[in-house]
Amino acid sequence: MGLESVLENPGTRVFAVCNCTNRWKRARSTATNTSIITTSDSQNHTPWKPPRSALLVNKLRTEPIIKAIDDLLQHIQKLYPDVKIYAEDRPDIPDGVQVWRPGQNSEPVDLVITLGGDGTILHAASLFSHGAVPPVLSFSMGTLGFLLPFHIDDYAKGLKAVFDGKATILHRMRLSCSFYDQDGKKIGSDEDAWQVMNEISLHRGSSPHLNTIDIYVDGQHLTESVSDGIIVSTPTGSTAYSLSAGGPIVHPSLSAVLLVPICPRSLSFRPLVFPSSSSITLRIGDKSRAAAGVSMDGRTVHVLNPGEFVTVHASPYPVPCINRSSIVDIASSSTGDERDSSSLRSEGGEGVGPGKEDDWVRDINNLLQYNATFRSKALLRYSRAGSGS
Repeated sequence: MGLESVLENPGTRVFAVCNCTNRWKRARSTATNTSIITTSDSQNHTPWKPPRSALLVNKLRTEPIIKAIDDLLQHIQKLYPDVKIYAEDRPDIPDGVQVWRPGQNSEPVDLVITLGGDGTILHAASLFSHGAVPPVLSFSMGTLGFLLPFHIDDYAKGLKAVFDGKATILHRMRLSCSFYDQDGKKIGSDEDAWQVMNEISLHRGSSPHLNTIDIYVDGQHLTESVSDGIIVSTPTGSTAYSLSAGGPIVHPSLSAVLLVPICPRSLSFRPLVFPSSSSITLRIGDKSRAAAGVSMDGRTVHVLNPGEFVTVHASPYPVPCINRSSIVDIASSSTGDERDSSSLRSEGGEGVGPGKEDDWVRDINNLLQYNATFRSKALLRYSRAGSGS
């Protein structure tokens, strides 16, 4: 009876997104969308205000990271002296930065600044597992990733866009996950619900046996999966583990939940895409010969035994990521010269002008080499050789 009671009346959810200081609050009916931080809240009429505090999250402090942090902090202290800077409580905390600890009683933060790779952003989002995430301004340190719109050399432009209220934000949805035992009793409290940005995956781990997993969607039994495991992914995670398992590539502005099997025994078990209002339950079958390891954003956090299950649905707290399109061509905007893509191409440029480009389109071409044929790769190498680069 436990599972039936949990699956009863899955319902449709309406989300209200706000950060811990309510100064970035905006109401919306979907978990993802692109918006501009200068826009006032339509229901609460909360005007945009420049951030007064920022949390600095970085990977291990190598020499390039140390220099980048020093330059960044000096820039903020010079141009935005009233901004309070926090960092996690760790041995390599920079000088002059206050310690910040995650939790419901943590100090309010208006902006998160990350230096590193995609894993640094996933870690930053995990620090806000019990509520809304402040806007995330991410800088890459020479690494490549789908969540890294800015290079560290552009830190001044990125900060200016934020403090001038001209930053465009993409709300990347997260998944909320709750675990239950064989009797349908929740494991842990409501505060223990996991928030994941990429995916949750159930897998057989080191066991030689396949997992048997019953899949329910909005309380209705969909299928019994016999496979190496199951991935439930966000659109952001569609270019991560889900992609390697044969899942579709989904634009992160969409509100959707992806269900992707890992090496299924049946050839007819294909990936599915559900609306973000759907609730997906994965129950380890009673006849499963193996327990299922549970990984969330690459971290193994739990083991589900036969009869136990996890319920996954869209979190009301997406991750607001600041886009590279926030960097507008200052010279053209000041003169009112709004050039479209056709005029740029006629002048020898490519695509749309700064401030209008889609970061995701750029990324699937540059990082995934999307639909790059042997011929196009050869031509690219030839053009580089001809230009002397």
